[in-house]
Amino acid sequence: MAKKAKTAFVCTECGSESSKWQGQCPDCKAWNTFSEIKLGASPASRAASANFSGFAGSRTDITLLQDVDISEAPRFSSGISELDRVLGGGFVPGSAVLIGGHPGAGKSTILLQTLCHIAQTQPALYVSGEESLQQIAARAERLDLPKHQLKMLAETSVDQIVEVAKQEKPSIIVIDSIQVMFLEGVDSAPGGVAQVRESASFLTRFAKQTNTVLLIVGHVTKDNSLAGPMTLSHIIDTQLMLSNTDDSRFRILRATKNRFGQVNELGIFAMTEKGMREIKNPSAIFLSRSEQPTPGSIINVLWEGTRPLLVEIQALVVDSQLGNPRRVTVGLDQNRIAMLLAVLTRHGGIFTSDQDVFVNVVGGVRVTETSADLASILAMVSSLKDQIIPHNVVAFGEVGLSGEIRPVSSGQERIYEAAKHGFKKAIVPAANAPKGAVADMQVIGVKTLAEALDAL
Repeated sequence: MAKKAKTAFVCTECGSESSKWQGQCPDCKAWNTFSEIKLGASPASRAASANFSGFAGSRTDITLLQDVDISEAPRFSSGISELDRVLGGGFVPGSAVLIGGHPGAGKSTILLQTLCHIAQTQPALYVSGEESLQQIAARAERLDLPKHQLKMLAETSVDQIVEVAKQEKPSIIVIDSIQVMFLEGVDSAPGGVAQVRESASFLTRFAKQTNTVLLIVGHVTKDNSLAGPMTLSHIIDTQLMLSNTDDSRFRILRATKNRFGQVNELGIFAMTEKGMREIKNPSAIFLSRSEQPTPGSIINVLWEGTRPLLVEIQALVVDSQLGNPRRVTVGLDQNRIAMLLAVLTRHGGIFTSDQDVFVNVVGGVRVTETSADLASILAMVSSLKDQIIPHNVVAFGEVGLSGEIRPVSSGQERIYEAAKHGFKKAIVPAANAPKGAVADMQVIGVKTLAEALDAL
């Protein structure tokens, strides 16, 4: 009588395991995320253990921390400066990079451009599991890319891919995409929790063992999170997300995890007929405003990764026709705006309890830091009072619950960036105001919300 295989249930969101199926994950509280996997060492996992000792391909010998070589790994450029910026300076040999995004965002396009450039100086391999080689060749022809050095492979078997890579010894490999790859011996369909996890682990072991850069394409779910088990994010070294802006011409590449560089670094690209074109001055595309100043609009200076970014924040405050006024935000945290309205009522003497409030960040940028607090309040007050804020004014700063204006990081660098774009007046936290004068700019340092409202 055949022995029954042991199974377990794994949450695709957080990787939590359970001996039985549950409707809600007890750890991350997500619903209907448990998938069944079979336990036990499969032939694939046994082969992986035989070929690669340790996840990173390292030996199990004990080493003193002081004896570990900390010399920085040499990087090589992708040929696209915005991509290098997001990666932290280029590709690190032996690293695994996961890039996700919605269909049509441009993942395959930017990777094809990158590999065609790298293939001119070192061996590169592009593995396609979704598109035919004819389709990729036609795209390269349309984008006018050099094709004579890049090696292509149409394969979905991870075992076959690794065998080919051992023979070709490429410096960089692209796997497009991990959801269609499968590993022999894993009892799961391609795209399943077990297949994605085992395939990614096997490929990552190979990359670290052979000092090869591994680029993995991943799909995203309807809520813009990476599809597949959460353990996939822990396996790789760098996770990049490519998303569309409200203007379909532009793409935003953001690093959400990076073991070799800055997290939340931002890269801006334009989708053109010749592929993804990098935007050297991203602030310029978010500052295209109407010639005639209108109430409810002000420029805020964000800090994304290692550089400042100027974006326009718009607000519309109108009389509510409902018993429960609406608070609608695009690009900002709705709860944060509700809190700022309460601070405005308490410490600014301005009531909005009978007003509908709409706040929008122009260009599709998602603001995650608190430096937009002051600009958001000034935009809402401008719209409520129908008071025009001149085009040459910028503002940034965090607003506390007691009405104080708190400083933010890299304040002076934000001011200098605004000055380079021709702004003449800046309303900033007093602690961020520079000690010396800024050429052609009036810097107003404020400590309280009342001072900031008077500065308008």
